[in-house]
Amino acid sequence: MRAGASLGANTVIGKNVFVDAGVRVGSGCKIQNNVSVYSGVTIEDDVFVGPSVTFTNDLVPRAFNDHWTRTDTLVRRGASIGANATIVCGVELGEYCMVAAGAVVTRSVDDHSLVVGNPARHRGWVCGCGTVVSRSGQRPDAIACAQCGTEQQS
Repeated sequence: MRAGASLGANTVIGKNVFVDAGVRVGSGCKIQNNVSVYSGVTIEDDVFVGPSVTFTNDLVPRAFNDHWTRTDTLVRRGASIGANATIVCGVELGEYCMVAAGAVVTRSVDDHSLVVGNPARHRGWVCGCGTVVSRSGQRPDAIACAQCGTEQQS
């Protein structure tokens, strides 16, 4: 972890994790092994980042460009990012969204949305507990979960 980075209470960091200067990671997060969280990435509370997730922070990377522009990424509360997913900078991952393992996220993800594939596409809606509650493309008025018994306005 570089100077100027901050980690919230009860956040667990795995082996071989790099947290860049100025990065803010909230409370109650789990960042698994082999993840690099570069400058410009903000992770809110209760976020799960699976093994070998890749974050980027430059939309036009060139080894010889000394005047590059950082592009920020925001991961909202309760989001889950599966193993080996790639998060292209400039996106926002919504609250309690779920990014499938291996997905390549090139656009922002709605709250409670499940996205899969390359490029990542919407494939359903998930409860805060992670249960898929709908495979519809249309946002439900509420996320009602038979698994945990909660209902949340979407």
